[in-house]
Amino acid sequence: MFSLSSSDLSLSVRRWAMLVFAVTLFVGCSQSPETAINSVRFGLVTDIHLPTMHDSEVRLRTFLDSMEQAKPDFIVELGDFVTPAPQYQPLMDIWSAYPGEKYHVIGNHEMDGGYGLEQVLVHRKMASSYYHFEKNGFHFLVLDGNDKKFPEQTGYRNYIGPEQQEWIKETLTGLNGPVIIFSHQAIGPIGGMDNAEEIRGIFEDHNTQHPESPVLASFNGHLHYDAATEVNGIWYIHMNSASYFWMGEEYAHVRYSEEVDEGFKWIKYTAPYQDPLFAMVEISSDGIIQISGKGTAYVGPSPRELGFPTTDSAYIRPAITSRKLSFN
Repeated sequence: MFSLSSSDLSLSVRRWAMLVFAVTLFVGCSQSPETAINSVRFGLVTDIHLPTMHDSEVRLRTFLDSMEQAKPDFIVELGDFVTPAPQYQPLMDIWSAYPGEKYHVIGNHEMDGGYGLEQVLVHRKMASSYYHFEKNGFHFLVLDGNDKKFPEQTGYRNYIGPEQQEWIKETLTGLNGPVIIFSHQAIGPIGGMDNAEEIRGIFEDHNTQHPESPVLASFNGHLHYDAATEVNGIWYIHMNSASYFWMGEEYAHVRYSEEVDEGFKWIKYTAPYQDPLFAMVEISSDGIIQISGKGTAYVGPSPRELGFPTTDSAYIRPAITSRKLSFN
């Protein structure tokens, strides 16, 4: 009967371990940097409208608690979060306590109450309303859609001006790796900002001239829509509000108590969502954008039941749809 001595067995184990190490090393080295697959995961929430919703603290905490469990590479709020008013500071403190990387996008309602952009930036500890950061080989451009079209313009804006456009072009040119865009107002064809086509043209020209750093996708909030549209190889993705769909005064409907309605006068003009909406996004360099969203129901009647116009109704629902999008 054939048997191994303890010394022979030890030698065989060492040889097997060396063989496994050699095979592992060969497989690892055979995957060149050009073929290595990178990925990045981030959490997205938008349009919480902290001054509007009576349960905004619960919605914010639900998102942040979920992110602490999921541990993404970073989180982003896509605007219409909170103004710098002192009474809302406790809500900003909740956001600031999140232990991971986190980023702001400036929405149009951040300046409500007579606040200026500089005050908003100081409140958020931001050096600029548009900026760039990098994670796991992916580049992220955060844009500000609140530029003035002309010096005398007042009210809400929906525009990216010449100075910011030049910054976009210069920043994109200096990058090496895939690019993702974050903005509050939409850049895509659905409800896009006033010069959305011009901005999309910048992205498309860049992709033609610099295939090593393609713009893959653009995420926005603002319209409280749930939609994804591909235009010339770039995905434009609407993230739904964490809180509600805005309908307006002619569709007023008291959905909570009279006490809540008195304290939060805008809620009656919305179709609130029972649960907060947010999403986890994973983008892989092998060509996949995976959006893991969630759905809920309206509190009270839906916009359709109240006779809200059917224009763009395909995108109006209490959900962020889970999607698997591909890019070249």
